Amino acid sequence: MTDAVLGTRTVFLEDVMMLSKLLLGAVAFAALTLPAFAAGEPSDLKTMMIDGKTVITDAKGMTLYTFDNDKAGEPSACSGKCAAAWPPAYASAGATASGDFTLVKAADGKDMWAYDGMPLYGWVKDKKPGDTTGDMVGNVWHIAVEK
Repeated sequence: MTDAVLGTRTVFLEDVMMLSKLLLGAVAFAALTLPAFAAGEPSDLKTMMIDGKTVITDAKGMTLYTFDNDKAGEPSACSGKCAAAWPPAYASAGATASGDFTLVKAADGKDMWAYDGMPLYGWVKDKKPGDTTGDMVGNVWHIAVEK
């Protein structure tokens, strides 16, 4: 009778250990597969791995860029023809800043997204998610890469 109880107990402990390992594995998998800023990710933005870099994109997966003529935390320096070619990454109504993602004013006065204080823009010549044709245009436009 003692052996049977110990046998049952051994099986129970093995089951608990197996379940613990499975649970730990599931937690680790979830942590590794979440987007890098999922905890504070604005719904208007995402990230995508491109050439080994975590690139910031809009909700449709289109690459976003920063402009060297902007100053961190200040309104966009891109207006008129510039904004027509490099459309601001506008924030949806009611959007709130989160982590390194903040809101700044576009040249037209609307709220736009910024990363690490730098306003974010699309590029009209990018045609599909993952395109990065705007990188280094005029040596002042750069892919927005998460740090």
